[in-house]
Amino acid sequence: MSQLGKRYECSECGTVILCTKASDSNPVCCDKEMAVQQPKKKPSSD
Repeated sequence: MSQLGKRYECSECGTVILCTKASDSNPVCCDKEMAVQQPKKKPSSD
């Protein structure tokens, strides 16, 4: 199930998409389902 506002990344080619409409299925690229892209950690300012 794709979620509105989430970014999905292809593990094969590195393509990144932004979901603008929720759906019952996950986006597909290179014949594989794309995974939700995890947020990148920001360095602490200590």
